[in-house]
Amino acid sequence: MNFAKIAACAVVGFGVSFAPALAGDVIADWSQAKAPAAPALKEVTVDPKTTAFLVLDFLPSNCNMERRPRCVDSLPKAKALLERARKAGAPVVYGLAGQSTIKDVLPDVAPIGDEPSARSSADKFRGTDLQKILADRGIKTVIVSGTAAHGAVLYTGSAAAFMGLDVIVPVDLMSSETIFHEQYVAFHFATAPGVSQRTTLTRSDMIKF
Repeated sequence: MNFAKIAACAVVGFGVSFAPALAGDVIADWSQAKAPAAPALKEVTVDPKTTAFLVLDFLPSNCNMERRPRCVDSLPKAKALLERARKAGAPVVYGLAGQSTIKDVLPDVAPIGDEPSARSSADKFRGTDLQKILADRGIKTVIVSGTAAHGAVLYTGSAAAFMGLDVIVPVDLMSSETIFHEQYVAFHFATAPGVSQRTTLTRSDMIKF
């Protein structure tokens, strides 16, 4: 009798018998999930003639200390990137939600002149002329900022990628109620089929015009 084979089989059998059982759906197995390593951020240089800066839903109703303090914290960085984009000549386009108007945008990132806007729910392309606004300006790349990360940023950015645009997401300019909301959005942009291939994750100070 080959005792080595018997011992090996016993070890394998023991491992299988006592391995954690998976129930087969994400809710039942929720506690067994572990966050993957953080996606790498990259420096990026854009052409201001073909790059638009999307400023989405920076509104008093959803960017405040009660609902999303992380959005309030992001405003100085959003303002700094906005100023650099304008100085470089990159078009700026605003996203609005609900019954808000362009006058409701928070002062730190408020529009100037005739900068256009599109009002919709999470996907700012849906039911608006945003695609035409970008096409008329020869835009090939969009920098997507705003709140909520798991709303306007996720869906507008993903829609842009599916339309064939290159998408740049500064992670310090996408805010939600919790870090987890922002985490799964960053992971989506880094890994989702059809989206990740056209998306670059970065920080606002890593973007050059």
